[in-house]
Amino acid sequence: METINKSLTTVFQETMDFLKNPEQVSKIIGNAIKIILILIIAKLSIRILGSIINQFFEKQKKLKFNIDITRIDTMKGLVKSTLTYVIYFIAFTAVIKFFGIEIMGLVATAGIGGLAIGFGAQNLVRDIITGFFILFEEQFGVGHYVEVNGVSGIVEEMALRVTKIRDFNGDLHIVPNGEISKVTNKSSGKMRALVEMSIAYEEDIDNAIAVLNKASEKLGAENEQIVEGPTVLGVSKLENSYVAISIVAKTLPMEQWAIERLMRKTFKEAFDNAGIEIPYPRTVVITKKD
Repeated sequence: METINKSLTTVFQETMDFLKNPEQVSKIIGNAIKIILILIIAKLSIRILGSIINQFFEKQKKLKFNIDITRIDTMKGLVKSTLTYVIYFIAFTAVIKFFGIEIMGLVATAGIGGLAIGFGAQNLVRDIITGFFILFEEQFGVGHYVEVNGVSGIVEEMALRVTKIRDFNGDLHIVPNGEISKVTNKSSGKMRALVEMSIAYEEDIDNAIAVLNKASEKLGAENEQIVEGPTVLGVSKLENSYVAISIVAKTLPMEQWAIERLMRKTFKEAFDNAGIEIPYPRTVVITKKD
């Protein structure tokens, strides 16, 4: 207990001696204010320059040239991410000067501690390098529907270090670029829309196929999202209570689900107009009288 009291007395005495020196107090307060101003300026710079970058890339989208919108959104995310890292690095170098650390001395020291830092930052370097390869090889971009390491969803943002994927439940998955080992891009090229229509065994299969062909021709001519088909493939299943006929179409990326819903609705209405019965569960009750 006596030792603790002596320690507190010593700390108190040193504090009082320090406060008696107005030059040191004013210097520390001045440095603290400068550090706060640097951080505020860095934050404002990121916001202002980020807004300028957004406006620039939005103007590029409105040009009449044939521009890949997905690639523009991807580049926008990478430029903003790089800008953020650069501004924070500049702010960091400005702040450490107030602690008496010269940036040139820090760079010289990096030659000694570079090996240790390299081992500690190897995952960061790997993430950044992988991110550049993903961009340059056009593996995927912002707005694409992808499956990455078992996670499926829409690419919401691509940064230097991570990729953000929003699934259909609304959850946001943040995947480090260096951990991406396999990518399935489900938005590249034409997408397949596959529908099966069922008819009863009592119905004429050829007549049902003819009705589907006619409805498919009209649907393909009226819908711009369909780039090929729909094409009636024929009988695909013979089940216990129905015959299944498959129809396939090729659509624009991300439009396959909407086209499948439209195809089911259109073909159901065509069957109803033609009087073709779609099978449904039935119960037959036989009563026996004495």
